[in-house]
Amino acid sequence: MTQKPTSPLVGTVYIVGSGPGDLDLLTLRAARLIGEADAIVYDHLIAEGVLGLARPEAEKIYAGKESSKHSVPQHELNRLLVSLARAGRNVVRLKGGDPFVFGRGGEEIETLVDSGIPFEVVPGVTSAVGCAAYAGIPLTHREHAQAVAFATGHLKDGTINLDWPSLARPRLTVVFYMGVGTLAEICRQMIAHGLPPDHPAAVVQNGTTQRQRVLTADLATLPGKVAAAGVTAPALIIVGTVVRLHRKLAWFSPRLPDRPD
Repeated sequence: MTQKPTSPLVGTVYIVGSGPGDLDLLTLRAARLIGEADAIVYDHLIAEGVLGLARPEAEKIYAGKESSKHSVPQHELNRLLVSLARAGRNVVRLKGGDPFVFGRGGEEIETLVDSGIPFEVVPGVTSAVGCAAYAGIPLTHREHAQAVAFATGHLKDGTINLDWPSLARPRLTVVFYMGVGTLAEICRQMIAHGLPPDHPAAVVQNGTTQRQRVLTADLATLPGKVAAAGVTAPALIIVGTVVRLHRKLAWFSPRLPDRPD
């Protein structure tokens, strides 16, 4: 997806997904663009070691967002991308996972379009796909789930007023992003809207990295297990009977020994 430049003096902004954490999951195109960039505006949850691919002279600007703590407010970040491009610099806007899956990529591109700034979008392995794979939890399976849904653990206004009836369905896998802080409410709502308390669920913390931890339980007991283990963001919540396959299919063994399961 490319928008043509409006001026030869204007740089291009590349909205790049770096994947869920394992540097080996970075796409070849993303690696090339990072190595060519004049400036890199990067988030908190980018692949480990990815900035090492940049040129030493490239400007690196941190614009991370951590649990509602934003180092650069979104509107200022949007203006920053426009300013860098108008200065004739090629910019990589580096995000964790995929830019279009809870990555605010669409919001930033709207500003670029309105400002006449050329851009490209480089997809990344989204966290749900990467973390589930490394946890040995297939998101779909003919005997368990014929559909998968991605949902946010909190909305822009801070609530989690989701379409619970459509999420609390059998034979569906639901992956909640950014939901550790609201895990108890998520589990409560899923039970209240029809799923049994013993419906399988899991939390994957720091997925695809050497700090990965996978906790499996059910909707009734997962919040207590996560609290007791001291799990914090970044972590994904997976709800569905596919979670039962974790012990059988888990293949990734992080080097750290203290992994509760």
